[in-house]
Amino acid sequence: MHKPSMGKRPKTEDQEEPDRRKTHERALFQCARLILPLLHPPELAATSSTCKTLHRIAKSVTAGRTSDASGGLEKLPIPFANAVDEQPYASFAYAPTQTLGSGPRRTQSVFDALGCECERCDGDAGCPCGGDYLDSGELARECGPSCRCGVECGNRVTQGGVSVRLRVVKDERKGWGLRAGQLIRRGQFVCEYAGELLTTKEARRRQQIYDQLTSGGRFCSALLIVREHLPSGKACMRINIDATRIGNVARFINHSCDGGNLSTVLMRSSGALLPRLCFFASRDIQEDEEITFSYGEIRLKSKGLQCFCGSSSCFGVLPSEST
Repeated sequence: MHKPSMGKRPKTEDQEEPDRRKTHERALFQCARLILPLLHPPELAATSSTCKTLHRIAKSVTAGRTSDASGGLEKLPIPFANAVDEQPYASFAYAPTQTLGSGPRRTQSVFDALGCECERCDGDAGCPCGGDYLDSGELARECGPSCRCGVECGNRVTQGGVSVRLRVVKDERKGWGLRAGQLIRRGQFVCEYAGELLTTKEARRRQQIYDQLTSGGRFCSALLIVREHLPSGKACMRINIDATRIGNVARFINHSCDGGNLSTVLMRSSGALLPRLCFFASRDIQEDEEITFSYGEIRLKSKGLQCFCGSSSCFGVLPSEST
């Protein structure tokens, strides 16, 4: 005798509701994991109060950002520490090396697209730098894309990212700053200055916006201009690196009027078009010591931002120049 097939009974609408809720929750979770890390702490706190799922995700995001500024993009975690206020971390997108910037522009050449350009230099009197630029200290070369060696090559010291322990610490007067999480020996590589490569036109446009925001007292930009004098002595290459929105841990390094404890090196890699600005310890840096360097010597703005470096040679005002 043939028995009728005992298939599964179709679910009722009440039974399907929990499944739909789980599906929606999974979709919300996936979207939130992508979007919430981009929010500033106050925005994240406001969003987390809307529902339990977002609160749980926001809590996880805050813990992750606080424990590692790089979000796992460096070999070692770079934690935030703040005993000054309730801001758990600084909000920005982490990039371990240089990235092409965005903004209104018309690309005229490969150099323009990569955020650099050459300027005429007719000696000390006519040089557009006039001493008004970040002194790279020295030039150095490493193996690069055109070399046959691999990442394990000993002549690629600066290409492996941060390999010393660092911490981002909030100071009551300076704001966020970078401190050593271990003893760093003299000559040891610390990090490069990574950020968006901008055209000069875009750099000037952003600087105007940053100046307006800075006047409010609660904003600090990380736009750095580097000029490399070319061998001819008649031109220099200008490179604009903006780590304000996208950058690495170097964006937290504060200025010191005495030169700080870092030496700056323009590092060229074989086969790479542009050099990278790299920082090396100029002396032994003790654990928990703040890591600093000189932003420059020129102070064009008489009413510039106050300097809190605390060195015996402090000028009282941070370096400033014409962008």
